[in-house]
Amino acid sequence: MFRFNKFHSNAFLIIILVLLLSSACKKKPVPEKVPAPTPYTITIPKGFPTNFVIPPDNPMTVEGVKLGHYLYYDGRLSGKADEGKPQTCASCHIQSHSFENGVGRGVGTNGNLTHNVMLPHVNLLWNPGTFGWNGSVPSIEDDVKETVVSPTEFASTPEKVVSAIKAIPMYPPMFKAAFGTSEVTMDRIAKAIAQFVRTEISSDSKFDRYIRGEEQLTASERNGLVLFTTEEGADCFHCHGGVGNPLMTTNLFYNNAKDSVFNTNDDRYSVTGLTSDIGAYKATTLRNIELTGPYMHDGRFQTLDDVINFYSSGLVYSKYANPLMHKLNPPYGHGAELNPQQKADLKAFLLTLTDTTFTHNPKLANPF
Repeated sequence: MFRFNKFHSNAFLIIILVLLLSSACKKKPVPEKVPAPTPYTITIPKGFPTNFVIPPDNPMTVEGVKLGHYLYYDGRLSGKADEGKPQTCASCHIQSHSFENGVGRGVGTNGNLTHNVMLPHVNLLWNPGTFGWNGSVPSIEDDVKETVVSPTEFASTPEKVVSAIKAIPMYPPMFKAAFGTSEVTMDRIAKAIAQFVRTEISSDSKFDRYIRGEEQLTASERNGLVLFTTEEGADCFHCHGGVGNPLMTTNLFYNNAKDSVFNTNDDRYSVTGLTSDIGAYKATTLRNIELTGPYMHDGRFQTLDDVINFYSSGLVYSKYANPLMHKLNPPYGHGAELNPQQKADLKAFLLTLTDTTFTHNPKLANPF
């Protein structure tokens, strides 16, 4: 029989120790290092406000913007492509129409019309947190999420959207580059699209170049600018800003005397409960205004001429009309009472707000 002596015992212990040390020295798997996303630098156009809005939990990154760019144009975003109902942001926000649809109310995947006309995706980087015609949506991120479930838009669910996007081979690596892991979530989808939307900046219209001293306005366009920016003229600047407000909107809400009876539940009053907000809707930007008709929240006016005629002589009195519509009250009548030449001049100025650099920018075009 084999017997362990002291020598054998020591040798056995040494062998065990060597095995343990050998096992301990084996290299443990090193977690893959994912490069941090690249910060995206926004160049603020000359004369534009510097107090833009980027949520702290969604910083702009090159990778995030790229991901959002693809998602914005991907018809599978609705989660319904397998049902023959593909739809994405760009279905209703078309670059050639300043990221508006150019026809009025949008059509959702179920064939339902949106309640109001589209609002353009332009310079939303400066929106203080009041999205939609009544300002009920606090961020672009929330707007994306609401679009997914809205019965008049995608009429889908976050689960369907996530399932559709994560099944597409190109996307998990893009999510990893943008957010650190390849996990696809509705929150990340909304954040990426919001990052891209914040790059949709219009700043090179003829009027912009005039302000920068790079181009001159015609006599008619200058006359229209005077009408636009004076109370004695068309008095547009109170709601849409003037020379000192390149956004061409105050991002505020006004009852602009379109009606005298208000029985809808989609105005600013439906959000605030303030009687002063009855019948009030957003004063949307006038940038690229010639491309974004029909006009008003319900698309009642087909042309810019219709809009100018309304503000000239079509205002409707009600006790809820905003005080800025002072030309409605006696002895003024029903508007600015512009003559034909003044109407032509005002329209000429409004056309200087068209930015073809923006509507043809390849960095904003369909990446597919």
